[in-house]
Order: sequence, then structure tokens, then C-alpha cells
Amino acid sequence: MSESENPPEAEVARSPEAQQTQEVVVTDVNANAGYANFCRVSSTPEELILDLGLNPTPYATGKVEVKVTQRIILNHYTAKRLWSALSMALQRHEQAFGVLETDVRKRVKPQPIS
Repeated sequence: MSESENPPEAEVARSPEAQQTQEVVVTDVNANAGYANFCRVSSTPEELILDLGLNPTPYATGKVEVKVTQRIILNHYTAKRLWSALSMALQRHEQAFGVLETDVRKRVKPQPIS
């Protein structure tokens, strides 16, 4: 099969003797978008598991039920590349817009009592 016959999702790798290059073409035609304000991370020796969901009451205290709507399972190499990519994206965001406070309670401004 010639290179022109490869499907769009194909990865192109050169021989080790030549300069190694790879072209990855991403298609998101069948991607499902979701929103999460909750993430739980767990792992096994082989994989890292991200459970994502929506916490409907992020300011609540006590027991709160969060339904996991997406589970992403990664090997540790892919997880490390994701960590690096997220870190760079967050650094650029904070440089443009300021530091992100991750503690929800610190972001809440008290309302004046009338």
C-alpha cells in the first residue's frame, strides 16, 4: 500500500536510520463532549484511571454523591504526556489571566447581609 492509500488516521513513521518523524491526523467526528467539575484519579501498576463527573453541589458539606459520566483509562506513559500538555496549557492560561485558585471556598465572595 502506498502512502497515498493510508487512511487519514494513519501514523507515518520513518526508518530509525532516517530522521524519525510522525504525522498524526486527529479526527473528532465521533467524539462525545462532556463537562466535568470533579475528577478522581486511581491507578494500577499498568494503568491510570480518571473518573470524571459533575458535582452538582460543589459548596456543600457532608456526603455528596457524584455520578461518574466518563472514565478514561491511560497507560502511565500517555498519562505523563497528558500531565505535561495540561501543565503547559495551564501555565499559558495563568500568564494571560492570573493564578487559578483551586479551592472553591476561597473563590466564593461573601454576600453582604441586608
